[in-house]
This record gives sequence, structure tokens and C-alpha cells, in this order.
Amino acid sequence: MKTWRMKFGEIFLQILNKMGANASQLEKEIGSEQFPTNEHYFGLVNFGNTCYCNSVLQALYFCRPFREKVLQYKQQQKNAKKETLLSCLGDLFHSIATSKKKVGTIAPKKFIQRLRKENELFDNYMQQDAHEFLNYLLNTVGDILTEEKKAGKVKNGPTLGHSPPRNDSTWVHDIFQGTLTNETRCLNCETVSSKDEDFLDLSVDVEQNTSITHCLRGFSNTETLCSDCKYYCEVCCSKQEAQKRMRVKKLPHILALHLKRFKYMEQLNRFTKLSYRVVFPLELRLFNTSDDAFNPERMFDLIAVVIHCGSGPNRGHYISIVKSHGFWLLFDDDIVDKIDASAIEEFYGLTSDLQKNSESGYILFYQSRE
Repeated sequence: MKTWRMKFGEIFLQILNKMGANASQLEKEIGSEQFPTNEHYFGLVNFGNTCYCNSVLQALYFCRPFREKVLQYKQQQKNAKKETLLSCLGDLFHSIATSKKKVGTIAPKKFIQRLRKENELFDNYMQQDAHEFLNYLLNTVGDILTEEKKAGKVKNGPTLGHSPPRNDSTWVHDIFQGTLTNETRCLNCETVSSKDEDFLDLSVDVEQNTSITHCLRGFSNTETLCSDCKYYCEVCCSKQEAQKRMRVKKLPHILALHLKRFKYMEQLNRFTKLSYRVVFPLELRLFNTSDDAFNPERMFDLIAVVIHCGSGPNRGHYISIVKSHGFWLLFDDDIVDKIDASAIEEFYGLTSDLQKNSESGYILFYQSRE
């Protein structure tokens, strides 16, 4: 037993030394003169295939509007006794933001424990889907804020953008929520009906050797409803052929784009990865907006990317790259490296369909300039 403890101690010291060496190297790469004031770059310890969680948390931490609201919430709720996923997130962000060190490593143990306690999907040591985690986290935070708002415990504060706040709106919705409009045009009477639908992220299909703009245009392609799928027109009072399309009516402050890289293959009876090369630019303008969209010419800047490494959804690894104060950083669990902007191209995907194992962009975060 003594020998085992000595070996474990040696291994643990090696890990600490490795973390320290990485932190020292990062400070050298950034340089003391260039190191941003009041900024911290901390890797996150992996608790057994929790890279799906770590990568998303890093991306969200560097979504500045989100980080600021979480830290503000932490300050407002500092005496609260009830532990929630949001309070644990606040504790984690606060620990990073108030650290005396500029770089280092932190263990998100309390957050992971709370996540596993609240959702059985994540209560294991298996690899999970980073997009499912992002979706769960944003919706859960929104639900917590909504409940506390109804109870009069929190104030939502000023909203981002120009839309008036809704009764169920929270700062999560102010930051990430956009609105789609589903337009249907009857080909008999030409009447156009529309139905709005809110979203916190957009999931788009991917094709080989394309771009994000192409994927978004495909998302809004016109579909003809005919034969057995005819549309019931309220004006014609009968089923008619029609055309429908989905367009963006309200642009979010931060646009989260999920690339649908995992496809179920019936012949294999499992999901496989589409490692297609999809170019995501540093600047983006949405072209699939509705006619009544506010400021459709708005520009978005890429601020973070969650990357899947491997060949399938239940195997492989997740990392993230983020933009901070003009330069790019790569977060691989406890390791943090400064990278050149040109290295982003390595995460577009593969031009060959034969190779399934890749490091490819999976969730993109774009921030509006307004």
C-alpha cells in the first residue's frame, strides 16, 4: 500500500508540474506586456470523459455577455443557501475571474457533481454530446431564472438589443434567443401565413466542401408541399399545394450554430460522424432573414468554437478555441495554448469522405457587433 501511495504521489506531482509548465509557457507566449488586465486563462480538470462539459464551459466563459451575467448573478445570490446548476456555474466562473493567478488549472468538481445529480443522462463516465449539454445548460439556467423571477428573487436588468422584454424573458434569452418564422404560401390563392418559433441555438445540416453560409441557406430552402403532404389553406378552405420556408426573424445577440455532424446509419445500426469540410469565417452576415427582420445586415464575429475530435458521438474528445482580447486560445481540458488565427482552418473538417476521424468544428459561437 505504501508503494502504491508513493507511486500515486509521484504521478500527481508529475501532473502538477505539467500543469505548471503549461501555465508558465502560456504566460511567456502571451507576454507580460500583452497580457489582458483582469483576464484569466484556466484549464479545467477532466473528471472522466467530461471534456464535452469542459469545452462548452470554456466557450461560454468567453462569451463575455454571458460571463458578466453569471458573475452578476453570483454576486446577487451570494447568501443563497439553495444549490442549483446556475449557482455552481457562478461559483466556478467566480473562482476563475477572482483568482490571484493569471493562468492555471481549476477543478469544476461541484458543477459536475450537480450536473450528474440533476440529469441521469450525464450521471456516468461515458462520453456525452456537447450540443446536448449546451442545450440542457442554457434551458436549465433559463428555467431557474424564470422561477426566481416569478418568486421575485432576481431582477433581469436591461435587455440586449431593441426588442421589448417578454414576461418570461431572462438574461439567457436576451443573449442567446432568436426567432424563426415559418412562412407558408398557398400556391392557389397566394396567401402567406407565418408562425414564429424561438430558438437558443440553430442546428444546421452539413454538406461536403461548403460553408456556414451555404448551410444556413440550405436551412431556409423553399420546400414544396404536394401530393399527400398538401397544406390546408384557411382561405381556400381546402388542401392546396404550397411552398414553405424557415427564415430568421429576430437575430440573437450571440448566435450559437450547431453543425449536425452525427448521422444515424441504418445499415450500421449506429451514428457515424460526417467529417465534411465546412468553412466557418471569422465574420458572418446572415442572409436567410425575413423581410421584417430588424437590422438584417448586422455583422457577427466568431468568438468560440467547440470542436469534436474522433469518429463518432460516443467516442473521441472535445476541445474548444476561443478569441480573447484579439488573440486565440485552445483549451484541451487542463491544457491551454495560444494559437495563431490561421490554425482555425485546421478545424474546418476533411475534404475526403473516406476519413471519418477528424478534428472538426461542431458548435460555433458568433457575437453580434450591435
